[in-house]
Amino acid sequence: MSGLRRTGRMPSALRLDDRFRWGLYGVFSVLFVTGVIWLLADALKESPSGDFWQGISASLLMVHGGAAMVTLVLLGALIPVHVLRGWRSRRNRLAGAAMVIANVLFVATAFGLYYAGSDTWRPWISDVHIAIGVVFPALIVIHVWTGRRSRPSGEKESPR
Repeated sequence: MSGLRRTGRMPSALRLDDRFRWGLYGVFSVLFVTGVIWLLADALKESPSGDFWQGISASLLMVHGGAAMVTLVLLGALIPVHVLRGWRSRRNRLAGAAMVIANVLFVATAFGLYYAGSDTWRPWISDVHIAIGVVFPALIVIHVWTGRRSRPSGEKESPR
């Protein structure tokens, strides 16, 4: 049961191990912060100090891409220990499905941004990727909140 917490109490079978959960929060935070700062740097590339912002933009994209690779590994680990069990338990399906869809769209649009050669498709793909990135923190909060509310009355949250 890698990734899930076991205690003497009856914790939620879907609650992630604290280290794994905070690792996800950490990498999602890096992705969000680098994405937002990249948007700013990209907008300032045409300014008088554009060379500086061009360098910042390139560095941010490298960090963002590296964090995305770590995220892919963590999401892959999340599927059997959290996503599939959550779906089978019929808990938090709406917010869980929204998280899965958002992450699939993230991966698909990131792939498109990296490999798309079409000037027609690239702006659209970029806009979708950015829009998901802007709402993603709210999706996480909603998913965690509704997940904790969906816990059966006999299950207690693991102690911190």
